[in-house]
Amino acid sequence: MEPIIIVLIILVVLVFIALIKTIQVIPQASAAIVERFGRYTRTLNAGLNIVVPFIDSIRNRIDLREQVVPFPPQPVITQDNLVVNIDTVIYYQVTDARAATYEVASYIQAIEQLTVTTLRNIIGGMDLERTLTSREEINAALRGVLDEATGKWGIRVNRVELKAIEPPTSIQDSMEKQMRADRDKRAAILQAEGVRQSQILTAEGEKQSSILRAEGEAKAAALRAEGEAQAIRVVFESIHAGDPDQKLLSYQYLQMLPKIAEGDANKLWIVPSEIGDALKGLGGAINSFNPAGGGAPAGGPGMSKSAPHREQPPID
Repeated sequence: MEPIIIVLIILVVLVFIALIKTIQVIPQASAAIVERFGRYTRTLNAGLNIVVPFIDSIRNRIDLREQVVPFPPQPVITQDNLVVNIDTVIYYQVTDARAATYEVASYIQAIEQLTVTTLRNIIGGMDLERTLTSREEINAALRGVLDEATGKWGIRVNRVELKAIEPPTSIQDSMEKQMRADRDKRAAILQAEGVRQSQILTAEGEKQSSILRAEGEAKAAALRAEGEAQAIRVVFESIHAGDPDQKLLSYQYLQMLPKIAEGDANKLWIVPSEIGDALKGLGGAINSFNPAGGGAPAGGPGMSKSAPHREQPPID
């Protein structure tokens, strides 16, 4: 009985193992390569799959999701014989599990080496300045070459990025000095432009101030002249309205003579020739208002003997 029990146990174990090998569960976004006696048979997709136990075997399980692979810095020589270290990142995706398994031994290593050689070819035709400022151009050229070369491997390169481009230390120091000099130059130019603009604005302000001041003075002078003209017009109209006679005008004329002589600078006073006429008119006015011999006017019939006439000395 014991040998029979042992045989049954062995059969149960074999059946259990056969069931395990028969049923294959493939996760989502994955694929498996099935070989029968070492030859490719089919590709298992995601889900539950049935295979022939002990005859079919799973060769490789491949992730179909997009993968990100960073590559270590690679020394590259530019066209002007400068060595720069470039870090790259590759975004790829397996589109054909069979080709990725049988067309290339290790597609990760193949992509890395292809990236390095392609990058050296691209950078070798550029100088350092163009290399530092043409990342998009380098990415596009590198992606085009990689996508074309990896297509037969069942790989699609979606994106290539340059993480860092590090020139030599001496070149970095020179670039920093140049950038510092450029910043100082731009700062000096901006400061000079600011001073120039400030001076222009100050001059414009002074010009506008002078113009406004001149306009104000002109308007004030015009208003002053208009006021004086109005005053003269009022005085003139008042004089004409009062109808003054020659005697009043002679008296006003004599009152104005002392004002004409006012001032410290007047060393010589020239008597106008009209003063004689004014004195005669004033004398006549005084004689007409002076009563003589009982109130009769001078020279009348009742006038007494007049006083002797005294000759006036001439006025120089």
